[in-house]
Amino acid sequence: MTVIPGSGAGTEQLNQFIKRVERLEEEKHALMADIRDVYAEAKATGFEPKIMRQVVKLRAMDRDLLSEQDALLDTYRDALGLR
Repeated sequence: MTVIPGSGAGTEQLNQFIKRVERLEEEKHALMADIRDVYAEAKATGFEPKIMRQVVKLRAMDRDLLSEQDALLDTYRDALGLR
């Protein structure tokens, strides 16, 4: 469905969608700032944010996929003598 510029209901609906996206973008910006603050606080207490980000990413992964990638990484490390 194409909205014709200037058509009352379509224009209002588009405006509502845009406002929702803008509000969500503001919330996202605030959340990103909060996350940065948490990593900065962790770093100040001696933790490594770079590693923490990797752990967060790993925890979000599917367990089977994570196991498969861990096994493959171990295989590659062994093959390259990185153990």
